Amino acid sequence: MTGPGRPRLVESRRPGASGREEILDAAGELFVTRGFAATSTRAIADSVGIRQASLYHHFPTKESILAALLDSTVEPSLRYARTLADLGGDPALLLWALTAGDSWNLLTDRSNLGRLYLIPEADAAGLSAFHAKRRELHGIYRTLAAQVVADPKDPRCALPVRVTESVIAIRADDPTMAAPADGPLPASAGLVADSALRILGIEPTDALREAGTALVATHRHAAPPPGDDRPE
Repeated sequence: MTGPGRPRLVESRRPGASGREEILDAAGELFVTRGFAATSTRAIADSVGIRQASLYHHFPTKESILAALLDSTVEPSLRYARTLADLGGDPALLLWALTAGDSWNLLTDRSNLGRLYLIPEADAAGLSAFHAKRRELHGIYRTLAAQVVADPKDPRCALPVRVTESVIAIRADDPTMAAPADGPLPASAGLVADSALRILGIEPTDALREAGTALVATHRHAAPPPGDDRPE
């Protein structure tokens, strides 16, 4: 279904439970492979198999599509990070679980949408909400890292989140790293989490990995708690 409007040009050819999701899937692939500036809304509509007017029913501009795509890369990880931060406890364990779960999120989308972070259009003023969420996510990483090393001024505190985001570049070089959204924790995500702790001088133990994997399984897809009115 694409919502009100004229019928489709062809049968659905994109994954997604709604016309909006199909448009985002097509746009993400085209923005990553062709570039944002070189991709027209007509090309996106053709890739979905809908008329351009139907696309505008869901998104008024190409920039609004980019905003939705960028938000989709950070929102699940931020909710997960908030949940872990609220749990409290061993910061090394929480940081391992955060890095593993966030890396897994970056491994799941079809088009490696994290690559959009680097395009010039990602700095547009209209994307301030995305940048605020990303800063909050980075802040949670940094806070946990500072607790691990017991020194918020330690320059290493900025590194774990960058280790996680290195998954984006690694996937660009090796697309086979992509992982399903569900199932057991991908081994590559666990290795990234190990690396994040080693940068801080902590060698992960099997017990920590087991506990961290359990946190990922329990909380990565958890819905936000009722009444969570923190700014988005």
